[in-house]
Parts: sequence; structure tokens; C-alpha cells
Amino acid sequence: MARGRIRARIRRSSLYTFACLRPPRTEEDEANDISGPGFSRVVFCNEPHKHDQKPYRYCSNYITTTKYSFLTFLPKAIFEQFRRVANFYFLLAALLSLTPVSPFGPLSMIAPLAFVVGLSMAKEALEDWRRFIQDLKVNLRKTSIHQSDGEFKLKPWRMLRVGDVVKVRKDQFFPADLLMLSSSYEDGICYVETMNLDGETNLKVKRALEVTLSLDEESVFKEFSATIRCEDPNPSLYTFVGKLDFNHHVYPIDPGQILLRDSKLRNTSYVYGVVIFTGHDSKVMQNSTKSPSKRSRIEKQMDNIIYILFIILVFISLISSIGFMLKTRNSLPKWWYLRVPDSKHLYNPGRPLESGFYHLITALMLYGYLIPISLYVSIEVVKVLQALFMNQDIHMYDEESGTPAQARTSNLNEELGQVDTILTDKTGTLTCNQMDFLKCSIAGTSYGTRASDVELAAEKKMAMDLDIPKMHSSIKSGCGCEESEIQLETVVTSKDEDSLQPTIKGFSFEDSRLMNGKWVNEPNKDDVLMFFRILSICQSAIPEENEETGVLTYEAESPDEGAFLVAAREFGFEFCRRTQSSVFIRERYPSFQQPVEREYKVLTLLDFTSKRKRMSVIIRDENDQILLLCKGADSIIFDRLSGSGRKYEEGTMKDLNDYGEAGLRTLALAYKKLNEAEYSTWNEKFTRAKTSIDSERDDNLERLSDAIERDMIIIGATAVEDKLQKGVPDCIDKLAQAGLKIWVLTGDKMETAINIGFSCSLLRQGMKQVCITTNVDALLQDCKQAAMDDILCQITNAMQTINGESDPHAAYALIIDGKTLAYALEDGIKRQFLNLAVECASVICCRVSPKQKALVTRLVKEGTGRITLAIGDGANDVGMIQEADIGVGISGCEGMQAVMASDFAIAQFRFLERLLVVHGHWCYKRIAQMICYFFYKNIAFGITIFYFEAFASFSGQSVYDDWYMLLFNVVLTSLPVISLGVFEQDVDSDVCLQFPALYQQGPKNLFFDWSRILGWMSNGLYASFIIFYLNVVIFHNQAFRSEGQTADMVAVGTAMMTCVIWSVNCQIAMTMSHFTWIQHILIWGSVITWYLFLLVYGEMSFSLQVNAFRVFSEVLAPAPIYWTTTLVATLLCNLPYLVHISYQRSFHPLDHHIIQEIKYYKKDIEDGHMWKRESSKARQKTNIGFSARVDAKIRLLKGKLQRKYSVVSCNPHVQDA
Repeated sequence: MARGRIRARIRRSSLYTFACLRPPRTEEDEANDISGPGFSRVVFCNEPHKHDQKPYRYCSNYITTTKYSFLTFLPKAIFEQFRRVANFYFLLAALLSLTPVSPFGPLSMIAPLAFVVGLSMAKEALEDWRRFIQDLKVNLRKTSIHQSDGEFKLKPWRMLRVGDVVKVRKDQFFPADLLMLSSSYEDGICYVETMNLDGETNLKVKRALEVTLSLDEESVFKEFSATIRCEDPNPSLYTFVGKLDFNHHVYPIDPGQILLRDSKLRNTSYVYGVVIFTGHDSKVMQNSTKSPSKRSRIEKQMDNIIYILFIILVFISLISSIGFMLKTRNSLPKWWYLRVPDSKHLYNPGRPLESGFYHLITALMLYGYLIPISLYVSIEVVKVLQALFMNQDIHMYDEESGTPAQARTSNLNEELGQVDTILTDKTGTLTCNQMDFLKCSIAGTSYGTRASDVELAAEKKMAMDLDIPKMHSSIKSGCGCEESEIQLETVVTSKDEDSLQPTIKGFSFEDSRLMNGKWVNEPNKDDVLMFFRILSICQSAIPEENEETGVLTYEAESPDEGAFLVAAREFGFEFCRRTQSSVFIRERYPSFQQPVEREYKVLTLLDFTSKRKRMSVIIRDENDQILLLCKGADSIIFDRLSGSGRKYEEGTMKDLNDYGEAGLRTLALAYKKLNEAEYSTWNEKFTRAKTSIDSERDDNLERLSDAIERDMIIIGATAVEDKLQKGVPDCIDKLAQAGLKIWVLTGDKMETAINIGFSCSLLRQGMKQVCITTNVDALLQDCKQAAMDDILCQITNAMQTINGESDPHAAYALIIDGKTLAYALEDGIKRQFLNLAVECASVICCRVSPKQKALVTRLVKEGTGRITLAIGDGANDVGMIQEADIGVGISGCEGMQAVMASDFAIAQFRFLERLLVVHGHWCYKRIAQMICYFFYKNIAFGITIFYFEAFASFSGQSVYDDWYMLLFNVVLTSLPVISLGVFEQDVDSDVCLQFPALYQQGPKNLFFDWSRILGWMSNGLYASFIIFYLNVVIFHNQAFRSEGQTADMVAVGTAMMTCVIWSVNCQIAMTMSHFTWIQHILIWGSVITWYLFLLVYGEMSFSLQVNAFRVFSEVLAPAPIYWTTTLVATLLCNLPYLVHISYQRSFHPLDHHIIQEIKYYKKDIEDGHMWKRESSKARQKTNIGFSARVDAKIRLLKGKLQRKYSVVSCNPHVQDA
């Protein structure tokens, strides 16, 4: 506490220039009435009991993210199950089985339906229970709440009420949206981390109202009372309108005093606040969306197939009913032995229409095997097992955190293989927000010998490129150039990859010329000195000393600034402390061994904004010299140089271009000397502008800042490498090669997002940026329309530019900020915006709110009609995770909100590559083939029942025994199809990663399009025809037993079922590409099980009732014709598929067919060059990703070599010289 009080004496607000002097509040301001629609909330501070009655009763602080509640589970879950067409059909069939027209008993229809629906509902309940437990953990978090007697007690978050005064301590989350009253700092500021809200890791400064600063002890709240009138709950994170009525005065409240739920208190011992919004009224929950019920595209398409099968079912039932009606009217009176009409009037020659209607219902149930009820439960089992394999994948296990991958729902496994667009958060998802200082340019000289990741990859790829050695030899033979020169044209690095691990966090610089004080030997040491001082002084960070190690760390507004301070420290210029008006630098100059602490008085700080793109600080050094030190974007700095300050411009510009090509983030550094009169005149104007309260205040401040930041002298530039999460560039590269589009949606400012785009290779040098922005403040309707017209014009112009592009290597990146995006998502513009975004290689949306993330995701999902995947790690990503077809949460440092809202959870972004390219690819093909095969086998089996009924005068008699029909889907063919869905691999995981283009089979839906579906259904129709008519022709009026007996219906039915079992199991064996011993056991075990069943069933007394006694052992097995029929039927049924697959593999092979053949003949081992060549072909052409960036670098280097060769060829006398 004492330490916090010492720091509190520094009034931090003075460091933030544009807010350091607050305009005086006028009577008019205080009396401003904000009541009306949208501003009806009244909060009685420290009197929460008043909110127990209407109209001031607000929602509790209890939150839930579950899909169901205890009351809604049964109705909602039952609705979810019966919106599946097949389940609804079997519900009707189960109800009809209670009537006399049913050909089956009620139990045989109700039991399978109850099992299927019950299993699916249990799975949904388990998944939602996990969400409930996580919600419970959040709701039971403790916070200190005032108890009306000046004491604070710990209570669960869920018990918090509007009006409560709470005390939040350091590193705790805010339990609700609070009005900040005071803090441990005397000037009432606190530092807040809003990572869960907007993804930013840099700390925000919040300030209490001056009138409440005295409320800084627990005892004073005993008498505290006030009233807040403010806006109603809304999702806007960056706005707040309200007023505080305290001590008979009214004070306006702005967003700077609001502490939002799920943000965290940092670097501040404690704060006091009063609750304004609770639970689902809080802004973070307003930005969330309800947990949706997601269904995969394949499952939806499966419903359409079932519609088709149902139409076929109705059609053949109508044919059967018409046939039965005609037989009843014309033939039944002659068949006197049937004793017509029956007592139930199910067949009455006098009433054929009524009999035909009854028979229609019977036929609809009899042919119900066309619609496979076991399909859904089989898919559920397969998906659960697939999810289990994902969870157990050691390659998606993060050893650092001990976190495995987790499939939180298995409904969407196959969707993973059909993703078209990935929408990702930035902070904590792509980056770990760690910058490494790698290179710098000082006075036109480049320093730093370590190579960036891009340079290393380019060097590696060029060494493998066959064209480069040829070019080398041709150049050497033509001009006598040494090979070392060419190597210098590519990448210069003296270190191998193993030595690239930084020893100091944030500092990967290597160059002996600047280290350990040796910079004083440089010819431009005065410029180097100024460079280091700008690094250490031009910043707004707060130093903190580790009490155990004594090492200083910095709480900086951006990770770049933190890296600069670490670099300055390593160079010998350590920023050690800050007071209200000064910064202190511990300089190892003039002696590196004897540091000297120097004070620099901070006169003015002009902070960095996305509009200014620069930061400046005006200081007075120990020699009483006033200096302006500036760092910013090179384009901004170079425009503000004086005529005499451009001495190093050319060299610095060249180094900046080289750094940019190497994938580094760059800033230019400059300075300017000011005389006393010049500064005094400017400061007087600047102070007057700061204290004004008119509408032109910000414009005047910007104009004056621009005026002083002119006529500067360029001193150098910095190059830092953004430390992405491990494997992110490679992952993005593989995903891009797999043909996926990647959008970045971040709450960061535009410059940061662009730099991250460069770091992860979504942007690169040479890529043309399309920035859509607007400067119109749309407070009025006409202003809003003007802004929309301006944005639409920019979009139209950008589309024309892209469509008119002639360069085949040209690539465009779309960059848009949240303010502009709000207009771009309006109905009149969003279609044009989406069309532009689709045409661009990459899309980056900056400063977006959680709600906008969800809206962008919805636009892409609905506008393109393709499958979208959203990935994030914070509460601000929950909306887009739930809105996307697939939501992936990263279990990182931002809590578990994203994980709890997700469908799949991984520990690192890099695991997304394996999740999609391997598991997604496998799951899509497995599920697609499994469903197609399922319909095939049910048609092959079910249509034979129709054939026989037609053969038997539409009598409603089934050729199969009831036990045969019951066991067909449950036992005899269920396990092989499950093995197909769980174990099938067209190629192994390593090949999936080496040939990412294989993934495109999913988005193109090659294995579940209508041609393939209808092909499988036609194959089943053909098989049913062969099986029925082959058996009927062979067994009809044929003495097939040695004693001369002919076949009865049971013998023919058993022989037909044997043919069905063999045919469908051989078909699934031919479908599989990858066999394990499990699949062999399940496939051939199913066939053996059929014969064992016949042996056992034939010995049971029940078989006597159905005339099936020893039907196999005594009737069929001794007859050679039975075995011959089985063999011929099996061969004929599988012949079309064999011919088709042979033709396809020979003349129109798919990608995986070629790879399978290469692997089978071991060409990948015998001819490694051919394997690499095929692997390089197997990637989608892309303009993003590490490979695209390296390709661009190689094109640039090849162009340089070509130009050098051309120059030498044109000047042959150079060679003689």
C-alpha cells in the first residue's frame, strides 16, 4: 500500500497531453438534461435496496452462456432432434405402429427411435453441462462489497446489485460495469487492461471525477449517497453518457470514468466503484450473442437426401397401394381361401379404395428401411470417436501449458474440412505481443547482423531453387562475378538457426559496433548518441523495478515502445524513473563502466494517435537546451524534415526498404532544436487551445502540434520483429496454400494491425493497400449519408482499380477501421464492401468492437454462402465465435470465455493447421463417404422388399424374417460403416501437411455433391435389382436341394439377405483406402456374424413358428447353388464400382489417387526430387503467407541478378578490367 501511495504522488494525468488540463465545467454543462428514450437508467449509489422495486429493478449479475436451462432443455432438445427429417418420419411411424395397419410391432419402431433420440439428447446435455459449470465458476468469483456500515465483505459476483459500492484490488477483474470513484493514487487514476474487451494488451488510464477523490477509505462510504442518471444498456464499448448528482451538484460522466466488466485492474493497488450495469446489461455481455444451435452443411444436405428418399418411399408406396387396390377388387374375390373380407376390413373387395388407403400406410412403414434411422446414431457415434481422436492428438498438445486440443462439440467435425474463410483475432491469437529489437539505421549506416525469419526462409528456398545455380553459373561465366557477391545480394547472416533464440526478452540485436560502449568509436558518434537518447526519452512508459531481481520492466502503451526501452537499456541508456515533470536516464556515457543518471525535464508530450502516426516529446536537457524528439512512420517524418535535415535521408530510406522487405516493423527517428522564444510562443498557444471548450479544440491542438513538428533532422530508423506465437507464420502459410482466405478482426489501432499483418505475412512489401476510412462525424442524418456516400465512392474506385490491374503478381489488401466499418455494414453498402473484400488477398479490420466482429462474420457467412471459421481467445471474440459456422477458442492468457463459447478449443493458433488440414480433411471425407454408403446399403436392402411385394401381388408380405430386418442396420452392417467413419484415411497426416491443396476437396465438396450422392443411390438401386432378380430366377421352381425340394419364401429371403450382406460389406471394403486390423475384423466379422446368427437362430424353437428351423445348416448350406448365387451376386453388384474407380484412377485421377500410387510404389523414397516437385505443385496459388512473401523476395532478387547480368553483358570491357 505504501508503495502504491509513493507512486500516487506522481500525477500521471500530466503525461497525457491532450487530457492534462480539463476544461472548467460550466453551469450549462452541469444542467444538461440527458433524460429521454435511451437514457432512462437511474442508479441510487450505495442504496441497492431501492432497486428491488419497479421501475428501478434491473437484471441480476448472474450470467449464463448455456444453450439450455433446466426448464427449457426438454422442449428445446426435443425440437432440435425432431427438426431432423428422418427422426420426424420415424416419430410418425412409431405412432402408426400402434394401429392395426402396422406390419411390425410397436416395440420394434418405438425402441430404436427412443434410443437414437435419447443418445443425442444425452450428448447435448453433457456438452451444455460443461458450459454451465464454467458459468458457475464465473458467477461464484468473489469481490468486496460495501455492507452499509463502512465495512466491505467478500461476496460472489452473482449477488452484486446495481448501486452497490465495490472495492476491486490489483490484478482482479471488474465484476460489473462500474463508475470509478477513487483509487490508491492521489489523483484518482488507475491502469486497466482491456484485453478481454478489445484485445489490446497495452494499459488504459482511467480517471475518477475530482469530486469523488476523497472517497478513498472504507469508512467514508458509510455516509456516501449519490444518484446516477445515464444511458440504457447498449453494446458500445467506447461511449458513455451520464451524469452524477452528488452533494447537490451535477457532474457529467464520460467513458474515462467507466470500468467495464471483464477488464482487469493493473498496476494499481485498489479502486472503489459503484455498480451501474450488471449481468447481461453490462457492455461486454451486450456484445455477446446467444449460443446458437449449429448444424453442419452435410447434415442439412442429408435432410434433402432424406426428402428425396421419402419421395421415393411415397412413390413406391403409391404404386404398391394401387397394385393392392386392383388386386383386391379384381382377384381377391376368386381367392376364397383367404376368407375375405377380414374382420378389420383391411382388405375388402367391396371397398377397394379404403383397402388401398390402409395398404398405403402399411407400405409406408414396410419400406421405411429406405430411410435409415440408425444413420443419425451411427454418425453421432462416429463423430464422438473422431472428437476423441482429436483430443488425443499429441501433435495438438501444448507442452508449455499442458493443454490438449478439445472438441467441445462433435456436431461440426466435417465442417472443419470445408472451411473457406478464417476470421481471426490478433492479440493473443496471432501474436504474443512481444517485440524484438533486431536492426537499426543510424546516420545512414545499417546496424544489426541477425537475419529475420523472412530473410532466412528466402535464403533457404533460393538455395533449393534450381534456377538460381544456373543463373549463378551463367553470370559467373559471362562476367567473372564472384559467388560471394551473389550471396550478398540475397541474405547475409553469420548465424545458424539454432543461435537465433534471444537471450534478452525484447532484444535480439547483434552487432559489436554498437554494443558494450563501442559505439563511441563510430565516426558519427554524436548522431548515435542522439539516436539512443531519442529511444530512451521519447516515450510515455512507467518503469517498475522487480523487488527480487532489481531489474527494471516497463509498462508501455505499445510493445514497440517497450522493445525500444529495453534496447536503449542494453545500449547503455536505461530509463530508470519518472516524476511529474521529468524523466531520468541512467547513461553509460562518456564511460560505459560508470553510469551517470541524467534528468530531462518533460515540457510537453504529443502522444501517438492513428491519425498523427507519430509521437513527440519536448524536453529541456541539463545544458538548458530545448529539444523536440520525434518518432513515427517514415512517410510522416520525411515530409517534416528541414532542408538541412535530409543529410541521411537517402541512406535511411534504403535501410527502411530493406527492413520492410525482411518483414520488420519500422519507425523513423528525428529531432529538432528549439530556442526559448520559439517554444514559449508556441506553448502559450498550445496551452490556450488545451483549455478551450469549443468544438474546434481538437483541430486547433492538431494544427499546433503539426506546426512545431516541422523542420526536423532525420537521425535514423528502428526495425523490430513482432514476436508472433510459435508457428503462426508457417500455419498461415499452410492455410493459404490450402486455399483458405484469412481476415484479421482486431480492436487494435490501424498501424498496429498493419504491422502485425506484415509480421504474419498477410501483408508484404509490394502489396497494394486499399485503406477505407472516413473523417465525417455522422451526428446528423445528412452527415451520415455523406459518410456512406464517401465510403461507397472509395469502394467503387478500389474495385475499378483491382479490375483494371494488369500485373499477374499484383496483390491487394483491404484495411478498414471500426468507425468506417459501421457504415460499410449498412444495408446499402455491405454487398459492395463484401465484393471488394473477396477480391482482396487479405482483409484487416481495425478498431472493431465485439459486436462488429460478429456482424462481419455474419456478412461473410451469409454473403458468400461459404463456411466460415472464427478463432479468438478473449471475451471480445465470443460474438464472432458464436456467429461463425465453426468457432475455435484459444485457451490462452485472456481467460476461458472464448473457449466456453467455442466448438473447438486449442492452445495455440499453430494447431489450427493440423485441426483443419489433417483432421478436417479426414472428417469431411469420412462422414461424406459414410453417409453415401449408408444410403447405398439401405437402398440395396430396402428396394428388394418392394420388388418382392410386387412379385407377391402387393400383399404387404416381407420376404425377410423380422429378425433379419432388425439386425441388418443394428448389427450386420453398422460396425463396418462406423470403422469407415473413424479410421479411413485417403492419405496419412504427413502427406496432408505436405500437400495442402488436398484440403480443397472439402470446400469444393467433391465427395458429397449431388452427382456423387445420386451415383451411390443408383448403385444401390442396381444392387437391389441384381440381388432380387438373380435369386428369384435361380431359386424359382428350382429343385436346389439334393432331395429335390424347391425353395420356400424363408429360403429365398435368407439367400437374398446373404447376398445383401456380402455385397454391401465387399463394397465398403473396396471404398476404403486405409486398412487396420480393426477394420478387417469388423467387416469380415460382420459377414461371419451373419452365418453364426443363422446357425443359432435355426436351432431356436422360435424359428419353428416362422418355418426357419435349421434354414442354414440343413436347407441352404448343403446346396452348392446357394454359394454360387452368393458369389455371382456379390461380383455383379460390385462390378460397376470397380469399373468406375478403375477408369477414374487411370484417366481422371484425383489428387489423392496420384499420391496413393506414388506411396504404393515407394516413389517418394526412391525419387525424392519428384516427391518435392509434386509437393510444390500441391499448393493453391496465393498472395498471402510466408511462401508468397518469399516468392516475392525471390522475384526481387532474381530481378536484381538479371539487371546486374544485363549491365555486365552490355559492358564487356568491365570483365577485362
